[in-house]
Amino acid sequence: MLLRLFTALLFFLISFSTLSAQMPDAPDRTDGEGPYDRLIIRGVTMIDGTGSPAMGPVDIVINGNTIASIHNVGYPGVPINEGHRPEADENTHEIDASGMYILPGFFDMHAHTGGNAQGTVPEYVYKLWMAHGITSIREPGSFNGLDWTLRHKQRSADNEITAPRIFAYVGFGMGHDGPITTPEQARNWVRMIDEEGADGIKFFGARPEIWEATLDEANKRGLGSMTHHAQTRVVYANVLNTSEMGLKGMTHWYGLPEALFTNQVIQDYPLNYNYSDEQHRFEAAGKLWEQAAEPGSDHWNTVMNTLLERNFEINPTFTIYEASRDLMRAMRAEWHEKYTLPSLWEYYKPNRRAHGSYWFNWGTEQEIGWKENYQPWMKFVNEYKNRGGTVTLGSDAGYIYKLYGFSYIREMELMREAGFHPLEIFQSASLRAAEVLGVDDQLGTIEIGKLADLVIVEENPQKNLKVLYGTGAIQVNDQNEAVRVGGVKYTIKDGIVYDAQQLMMDVEEIVNDAKSEMNYEITQPGLDY
Repeated sequence: MLLRLFTALLFFLISFSTLSAQMPDAPDRTDGEGPYDRLIIRGVTMIDGTGSPAMGPVDIVINGNTIASIHNVGYPGVPINEGHRPEADENTHEIDASGMYILPGFFDMHAHTGGNAQGTVPEYVYKLWMAHGITSIREPGSFNGLDWTLRHKQRSADNEITAPRIFAYVGFGMGHDGPITTPEQARNWVRMIDEEGADGIKFFGARPEIWEATLDEANKRGLGSMTHHAQTRVVYANVLNTSEMGLKGMTHWYGLPEALFTNQVIQDYPLNYNYSDEQHRFEAAGKLWEQAAEPGSDHWNTVMNTLLERNFEINPTFTIYEASRDLMRAMRAEWHEKYTLPSLWEYYKPNRRAHGSYWFNWGTEQEIGWKENYQPWMKFVNEYKNRGGTVTLGSDAGYIYKLYGFSYIREMELMREAGFHPLEIFQSASLRAAEVLGVDDQLGTIEIGKLADLVIVEENPQKNLKVLYGTGAIQVNDQNEAVRVGGVKYTIKDGIVYDAQQLMMDVEEIVNDAKSEMNYEITQPGLDY
């Protein structure tokens, strides 16, 4: 009976979020220039995404939407020998990128477009992503509806809209006529979404026989799979169980500490715990890693080795839980006043009915618990990477004071905190993600023959990841004045050159229009300022 109630509730939530009010479509594209017959990016320092060190200056030639050649044209600190450079003709467009850095376009591997609950229209979300160099996203759940997501996936592929490439992972059971309760129903559902054009499946949990049938059918058809191992179902199957069944990857970290338990089977929930109470849910989650096996222990290594053998993807999304360890930092992020929509700010506020708005009585003890929670979590992820495991970047923005685009760059900073070298971060943000999605023959690195999805920034992002934020990084100039440097300058997707700062101005205009219409100012919860 409990299982039927849970399944029915999940189906209702998915159906309600996708069908109760249709998300508007993104407008036709008016941004960007190109693709050009021939584009030369000149004098740039290249970080190619393979893990190789930066190299430059180079000239990169792009024909249409494809990288045609890469030319080493000199040495740092000395004039470039013009005779070594590819020549331009009347059909060539040139970008002088002297002193700048170029990277492969980023993949956000946990990227919800938002929806009616947050009041986020697609143009707003897409432009924030593109302005931060995100040229591809994995949409986990496609909760605005599979038809809607696939339509925007195609429009993006055709460059009809200003948007990243979209890889559509469908929420398990979405579009099925009622809850899925048998293995045969699960297989039929997988066949249906495959025929409709889905790229993969996003799970929260299921009975073991449903898991097995779904994953078996998905793997036969070459569909991707990822799971948020929800606490309501993780006792059926943690990450060791689901990866054995054929699951390709996990997002967040639920299901991993449970696989590391040695003295228990179920999380040590407080006796007054109620999963429907968001503060109960997130406060108890902050005590989960302390119940797991010690780093370096036999069981720690057994779990890690097993996942490594299965070539399992970990997509940690450190950023989305950061408010749990420092609420004020997340609430007071400098970009909220200028770039956060009023409807999104209202969604973030403490609210017993809103997911992730769990600040009912969130204090020092909860934050300390979460600070301690991060330590073994980050240690596991960094060690997993060091031992050859696949780690990708995802933001899960649109919740918990995390704004699209900005939160992805914050994920990079948290990866650095976990121990990743900046080159390893960029590799995870590009090549590793492309490998997971099966498109590393086309995307993920700056190499001849690959598609021209690129990010150009005026500052060195290895030295300071903050220069990738849309607001840039603070520096003090020779006149002892605080100035901003960086911010992505150009995002290139499919050979089309987008002015990233103009995209940020477009977002600012969307926000200002919404504020004017509502006579709205951002204030802090419980205060009038």
